[in-house]
Amino acid sequence: SDLLFPGCELTASTKSYTFQVDEADDSDHILALSVVCLTDGAKDECNVVEVVGRNHENQEIAVPVANLKLSCQPLLSLDNFKLQPPVTFRLAAGSGPVHLAGWHQIVHREDASFEEDDDLSEEEEEQELAPIMPAKK
Repeated sequence: SDLLFPGCELTASTKSYTFQVDEADDSDHILALSVVCLTDGAKDECNVVEVVGRNHENQEIAVPVANLKLSCQPLLSLDNFKLQPPVTFRLAAGSGPVHLAGWHQIVHREDASFEEDDDLSEEEEEQELAPIMPAKK
């Protein structure tokens, strides 16, 4: 099911926001970032927004995803940039306010359609495949 990510606002006083899910929840979570934009009160300065997460070796990595400036690029569409929670959004430069919006999807593992076929035996799977016929000359 898709849920709206209510978004967050990064400012000089609130420089980071962490989106996390319950560790006990065994569902898969996807957070997608759609838009990053400057809001009322922003100065004409560079506002750099970073995404802080963990790589495959569980090391923290920070990647800049937006560099906004009121006079030249006050808004950036990220086309549903998908992230795996937990993830932190950080205002690495500038004083904002910068608003981030997107959506949060929860995929319940028992809902996954590919698991419905797991009860087939290997023999049944082999019977479902059509035999390869030689090409006619």
